[in-house]
Amino acid sequence: MSKEFYKKKLVDLRAKLAKEKEDKKKDNARIAEYIKKASPASKDSYKKRKIDAAASHDRKIESLKKEIERTTEALKRAK
Repeated sequence: MSKEFYKKKLVDLRAKLAKEKEDKKKDNARIAEYIKKASPASKDSYKKRKIDAAASHDRKIESLKKEIERTTEALKRAK
């Protein structure tokens, strides 16, 4: 692959990473609002949902970081 391909891929991956971090913040804020307004019986459910959503976002973020590292290494090899 060409250097330009890897450079474009890095830009795209960094944009996805930033979007995922922003999505995580939005989801956490949204679910926190639900928890505040929820009845005591449903608060536990929302808390579990918040933890699961955060963990899912964390997995995606780590995956993107690893992909960025692999792409950076591939770019170095392409030079």
